[in-house]
Amino acid sequence: MGADALNAFLTDAFPHSKPGSRGHVVSAAPGHVRARIDPNEQALRPGGLISGPTQMGFADMAAYALVLAHIGPVAMAVTSALNYQFLRPCRPGPLFADAHLLRLGKRLAVMDIRIFTDDADKPVGQANVTYAIP
Repeated sequence: MGADALNAFLTDAFPHSKPGSRGHVVSAAPGHVRARIDPNEQALRPGGLISGPTQMGFADMAAYALVLAHIGPVAMAVTSALNYQFLRPCRPGPLFADAHLLRLGKRLAVMDIRIFTDDADKPVGQANVTYAIP
C-alpha cells in the first residue's frame, strides 16, 4: 500500500478520530514509512513539551502503517509490544517518524521507529515495536 491508500485506510479504520490527530503517512517504500503529526496544545505536558503518550501513540501509528504497507489492509494487525526511549526534550512543532522494518514474518513484524522534529539525525525518541499479524 502507498501513502494515499494508507491514509485512506486509517481514516476509515478510525472514524471517531479528529482529522490529523493520529498523524498521516507522508511516504511509503519497501521497508520504510515516513509519517508526520502536527500536535496541538492538548498534546503538551507541563513545561511546554510534547507529551510521552503523544510520542508513543505516533510511533505506534507509524508502525501500524508500515505493517499495512507490506501486508495490505488488515485491520486486526495489533501491537504486541512497544518499548519507547525518550532521548531528548520534544519541543512543540511538527513531529516526524521514520519507521523501518526489521523483520516481517508470518505472524509477527518487528520495527524500529525514530521520532524527530527538525533534524532526523537528532531523534527525540526511539521505539521498538512488534505487531501480531492475524
